[in-house]
Amino acid sequence: MSDGGSPIPPPEVVRRRKPALVRFFGGVMTRQMRKAFHAVRIARDGRLRLPPGRPVIVYLNHPSWWDPAFIMVLATHLFPDRPGFGPIDAEALKRYRFMARIGLFGIERDSRRGAATFLRESRGVLAQRGAMLWVTAEGHFTDARVRPVSLRPGVAHLAARVPDALLVPLAVEYPFWDERTPEALCRFGPPIDPRAASGRSVESWKAVLEEALATQMDLLADAARSRDPARFDTLIGGTVGVGGIYDLWRRGRAWLGGRRFHAGHGAPEDSQ
Repeated sequence: MSDGGSPIPPPEVVRRRKPALVRFFGGVMTRQMRKAFHAVRIARDGRLRLPPGRPVIVYLNHPSWWDPAFIMVLATHLFPDRPGFGPIDAEALKRYRFMARIGLFGIERDSRRGAATFLRESRGVLAQRGAMLWVTAEGHFTDARVRPVSLRPGVAHLAARVPDALLVPLAVEYPFWDERTPEALCRFGPPIDPRAASGRSVESWKAVLEEALATQMDLLADAARSRDPARFDTLIGGTVGVGGIYDLWRRGRAWLGGRRFHAGHGAPEDSQ
């Protein structure tokens, strides 16, 4: 697949990616998020359905250090048959070279050469059938409540140059509800098809993508404020209860009262 010019050879990150290693680290990140969060949840009215074959760019806000782990969990659980890729700081990749084998490619931050590398590597990735490119498009940690949403221009350049790739906004945030550990929440927006808007400028694309992501962030914030698990599907059930003497005391009270012990502070939930 190409973006309308000559065929693009697979970049090195495509050749080096090892699916078995991706699955292994997907399991590692799943266990880490299970320990650190009460649950990982997807907004029920924000699930993602993709046509087979077409490459996809998932671009998301960047509120937390946990975002890359969240991306890996979503990619391995929801899209196991789609090869996933993403950019990472070049210096970090030098320190952790194995990351090139799980689909990450290095870029220099805040430089022309880094921007050129991002476009070249991303176009090569998106030339692969069914590939998914995951990008924390704000470029730096930003509170999920900050408006207006401001994205780095890289994804807009891809929208203008790679019309075969669908663009999907993804909102994420990590609020505390009733437990000592937070929730990991996300919401996918509807795919945006560049083929339906040929000739749009990079500046215009940037505004469109920012508005689409802000809409999903606002919808996710509304669902998060409701503190209602029924508005979400639970992808991973995580840590429940306080533990230690406090939960031992609560367990004993439940036993004396003939009640089933539930470690959480809210209503019991069934993991899906």
